[in-house]
Amino acid sequence: MALASTPVPAALKAKRRREAARTLAFLSPWLIGFGVFFAYPLISTVYFSFMKYDGFTAPTFNGLKNWDYVLAHYPSFWTGLGNTLWLVLVMVTLRVAFGLGIGLLITKVRTGAGFFRSAFYLPYLAPPVAATMAFAFLLNPGTGPVNHLLGELGLPQPGWFTDPSWSKPALTLLAMWGIGDLMVIFMAALLDVPKEQYEAAELDGAGPWQKFRFVTFPNISPIVMFAVVTGVIQTMQYYTQAIVAGKVASGVIGGSGQQFEPGYPHGSTWTLPQMVYNLGFQRFDTGSACVVAVILFAISMAFTSLLLRRKSGFINED
Repeated sequence: MALASTPVPAALKAKRRREAARTLAFLSPWLIGFGVFFAYPLISTVYFSFMKYDGFTAPTFNGLKNWDYVLAHYPSFWTGLGNTLWLVLVMVTLRVAFGLGIGLLITKVRTGAGFFRSAFYLPYLAPPVAATMAFAFLLNPGTGPVNHLLGELGLPQPGWFTDPSWSKPALTLLAMWGIGDLMVIFMAALLDVPKEQYEAAELDGAGPWQKFRFVTFPNISPIVMFAVVTGVIQTMQYYTQAIVAGKVASGVIGGSGQQFEPGYPHGSTWTLPQMVYNLGFQRFDTGSACVVAVILFAISMAFTSLLLRRKSGFINED
């Protein structure tokens, strides 16, 4: 014999509706922001990637022609993709390691900690364009003081931003110079590690490496994860420093009528965000620019999903 369902009183239904409305009211700022600044742009980008659109006339459907053009016929797409992935793997790794190392050192300093914190944080406040121009002049292979000092020491003098094999390492040095943001984050995490755990490790005879491996890193692993994920997302959008360094190194700083080779020298600083700008705002091929933007989003999501998996080892299981 089936049991008859108990009808829900009208008062209870009204109470649930009021709770749902109140919940939506509290969520509405986030929902509006998510819809306007993420969902709508993402859906529009995917939509226009299948359209022939120049930003002026009405878009018309052209199937996979934009994708075929970008992946098979657009010059230097794979070069830009390789450069972007190189920067993600090398630059993010070195920035996180260097920021953590500087944070560790400053937390151990007995006197002058405030001075060193300021000295390492101030470069991060420099505007990206000004910092890149200054770095390009410092690393100028002919007149820069860095190569002059290397020559005085009898060391090799790289071409830096004028040499395809040294341009990306030079950009990495620039990124490591502005390490102040990660340093502050790591210092806050390191100072929050319980001192009792260090004392227990010392009683067990642990050395500096053992204390870092079994005490420090497990406690700061969520912060390391945060630094890596945000670093990947930022580097996938790497645009300003690469294009400014290329322009300064090639001698094209400003002015009309000057020709500039994107990705100078020889495409070594050519990145996917530059490709989006080139297609969308210089060639007025919005559909193909959206294809590159979708690829950027997919790669960023793939990296982030891979890093956020528990088995990646960044987050302590406990």
